[in-house]
Amino acid sequence: MIGAVGLYQSAYADTSSTPGSVDDPIVTKGYVDSMVAKLVQQELSKQGASGGGGGSSKLEVVTVPWGTKLIVEDGGELIVRTGRALAYSSDANGLSDLTDGLDIKPGKLVGNNHLILNPRGERGVEADPKQSKGLTVLVRGTYKLI
Repeated sequence: MIGAVGLYQSAYADTSSTPGSVDDPIVTKGYVDSMVAKLVQQELSKQGASGGGGGSSKLEVVTVPWGTKLIVEDGGELIVRTGRALAYSSDANGLSDLTDGLDIKPGKLVGNNHLILNPRGERGVEADPKQSKGLTVLVRGTYKLI
């Protein structure tokens, strides 16, 4: 029975190419890894995950001048590092404080060093008008300053 299987495989094997030839190259693990990494980077750049200036999958340090609003797109995250920030929203809904598990209504204080999620809509933070300085905020995702 075993001899018949071996005979069957050898009878139908492709003998037109030699292992290691141009038609059937032998490649190293390093080559395969580098090609896979290159393809992954290409796909990430197509999806806009390469980051830089307004949208990134990494935390980006953003300085928000006084009198300016930082608007984070849907699903974006922010952490206020310095300054006194107030929640901003174009409607009556607020931001999600994931650190305390609370909803922050527009115009209310956003705690420093708290992870804040913008679930949807034009929402973000602005510097408290009672202070004369801007904000330093860590942002993950697409954002704009208005």
